[in-house]
Order: sequence, then C-alpha cells, then structure tokens
Amino acid sequence: MKKFKYLLAALILFAVTPARAELEIDVRGATRNPMPIAIPEMIGSNSNIFTKIIGKDYGDKIHEVISADLDRSGLFRIIPQDSYIERLTSINQKPQFIDWQAIKSQALVQSQVVEMNGEKLQVNFRLWDVVSQKELLSKSFTSSKSNWRRIAHVVADAIYERLTGDKGYFNTRVVYVSESGAANRRVKRLAIMDQDGENHKFLTDGRNLVLTPRFSPNMQKITYLEYVGNNPRVYMMDLTNNRKQVLGNFPGMTFAPVWSPDSSKVLMSYAHNGSTNIYEMNLNSRSIKQITFGSAISTSPSYSPDGSKIVFNSDRGGNQQLYVMDADGSNVERISFGKGRYATPVWSPRGDYIAFTKMQGGAFYIGVMAPDGSGERILADGYLVEGPTWSPNGRVLMYFRQDRGSPVRLYTIDLTGYNERRIITPSDASDPAWSPLLPL
Repeated sequence: MKKFKYLLAALILFAVTPARAELEIDVRGATRNPMPIAIPEMIGSNSNIFTKIIGKDYGDKIHEVISADLDRSGLFRIIPQDSYIERLTSINQKPQFIDWQAIKSQALVQSQVVEMNGEKLQVNFRLWDVVSQKELLSKSFTSSKSNWRRIAHVVADAIYERLTGDKGYFNTRVVYVSESGAANRRVKRLAIMDQDGENHKFLTDGRNLVLTPRFSPNMQKITYLEYVGNNPRVYMMDLTNNRKQVLGNFPGMTFAPVWSPDSSKVLMSYAHNGSTNIYEMNLNSRSIKQITFGSAISTSPSYSPDGSKIVFNSDRGGNQQLYVMDADGSNVERISFGKGRYATPVWSPRGDYIAFTKMQGGAFYIGVMAPDGSGERILADGYLVEGPTWSPNGRVLMYFRQDRGSPVRLYTIDLTGYNERRIITPSDASDPAWSPLLPL
C-alpha cells in the first residue's frame, strides 16, 4: 500500500512536470540548494568473490568514497538508501524512473564493480537524469585493487563534471606542513595526503624546520624551504621516489619557489643588500634573473595560468598591497585598494580570480578579487586564517585556520563563501598546497 501511494504521487508529479533542458547544476546557488542525487549500492557489492578490506568489500568502500566526495562538495544532497524503492540488480537494467521521482531524486548513479583476474577492479557506471529519463553519461574505469580509492575519486570527478560543467577535483593530493610539539619547540614536517585526508604519509622526519611546500604543475615534484641549522635551503623533491635535491642556498629568503605553468621555471623572493625582491630561476640552466627592483619588500609571487603575468605583494606604496606585473617585471600595477594589508596572493587555475589573505583590525580574512582588483569578496574570517590554495578546477579554496588558543587546522570553502569544511589531519596542519588532477 505504501509503495502504491509513492507511485501515485510520482505519477501526478510526472504528469504536471513541464519539458526541460538537460539536467545541470547552477553552481552559483547550488551550495544553498544542493541537487538531490541517489547513489544505490554498487552491483556486485556483498559478493563472496570480493576480498574484504577494512571489514567491507571493494564495492561498499568505493560507494562510500564516491558519495562522500559529492556530499563534501556542497553541491549535492545524497538521498538516504533506506528511502529507495527500486533495487537495481544489473548495470544493464533500465531504472524505473517513477520510483526515483517519488523520492524526489533529480539524478541517479547506477554502478557495478567487477573483479578481473584477481588483481584488478573494473567500475562501470551510468548517470541518469531522473526527470527527463535520459542517460547523461556511461563510463568504465579499471585499475589495480590497491588503487580502489583512486578509482572512486575518478568516478566522482566524472559525475561532478557532467552535472556542473566544471572539472572535478577529487582525484588530487594536498601537501602541507604538519605541526606538533610545544610552541617554543615546534616540530614541522612535510606531509602529503589525498584531498579528503586519506592516504596520509610524512615526507620529512621533522629534524629540520620546513615551510611553504608547493606542487609543480606536472604533479611529480614539489619545492619547499628547509632550514638546515640556521641556513634556509630550497629543495625540490621528486614524489615518485622521495628523492630531493638542493635548488640553492639563499640567505634571507622569505618564501620557497612557486612554479611556472610549464614547470620550467620557479619564482622566489629573498633578501639581498638590504632589500627583498623577486627572482626567477630557470630549472634547466639554474640561471637566476631578478624580476623586481628597489628597496621595498616584494614577496609571494604567483604566475597567471598562461604564465604571462605575476601577482605579488609589496609594501612599495607604504603598506602591504597586491600588485600585478608582466612576467618580465614590467608594467607593474596595484590591484588592491581596500582597508588593511594584503598578502599570499594565488592566481586561480581558471585565471578569473586571485585569492589572498587580508589583515585588518586584528583579524584575518581569506578573500578573492578579479585580476584587475575589482569585485573583492571575503570568504572566511577569524583570529587566524591564512595561506589559500586553489583546487585544480578553481572552484574551492583550502587554507589553514586557528581560533584563539586552539589547534591549527585545514579547511576548505566554496568560491561562493559557503560550505566551509574541516579536513582531518593527524596533528596540527598549516600551509597547504593543492595538486593538479592525478591520472588514474
């Protein structure tokens, strides 16, 4: 009887629903009104042929990660499984859309996990527009069993991209500074993890202070600043084998290098003869070229996505503000004119925004503005919020936050200023850097 009522209600709803365009999220408002989406358990889950991991089979775990990724984005509302009417038993089974309309689902993910030769997993999925009853996407991904979490992130990225029009950002990693110990004997180690906090591992042992890690655009390397004794050294680490090499010893350097979009050069700032300026190093020849000049402090450079421009902060006007210049150092223009001081500018991968840290009235803020300085918006504020880094699709920012007397933690927030979420780390965490999308 209960099912009949659901069906009757759905029939009435379907009868009065007007024709419409293909299902797509308006990302400008979706964080306040997320899309309801149904993600039934994977076909093949709970089968005896699948090796158990952490008490569950691969299908269950992959399903959990896909659901968690989409939920955490703030753009989707996962409909609870106990409300589902239809049970899908085959990837080729066409859904009874009236059952999914009855629970007010707008999208449906139909998926299957298959074990191949005892070594690999194949995940097949179909994405449906429930109201128009059309298939929006059908894909298959295969990888080793040990890579099951990466497969889940790739599936979530594909769903996200099809429904939002933006590239996903789930199959990525974050490198950051892990902090522990007393305030006067702080231990800082490099650490790396997936964007959801899983697959965590340390890259340095904590014997030396490390700062400002940054990913290369080709994903294989990071740069960071490490103090050996009292001497700052800039290292480049190859993440495929954790081998590192010294890029140079630059006394007085304030920030580790940031990469050019083609990974051939790095920008850095260091003090020389009483002034702090920005320099560019060619990684092939190791030659160094000075980009800014003068007695002012110029730091925190960041390339535009096409490499033609550089944003940085400087006190050349008497107060710490943001400036944009051509990549050769010419045509310098100030872009920040609000109250307070501006720092740590980072150009969005899409080129449409520059994120920054702002300090005003004893508080810190994370904000964004257009490259010409217009449209400044504050996304987060607090006792200490600092160090923004962009997701590779330019949709989400990660940064670190510390409330008065509390631990230092990592958070993400949507570009709209909604959906602030904490990223769980084993200890205090600061100065994150987000990787580009990883290959499967």
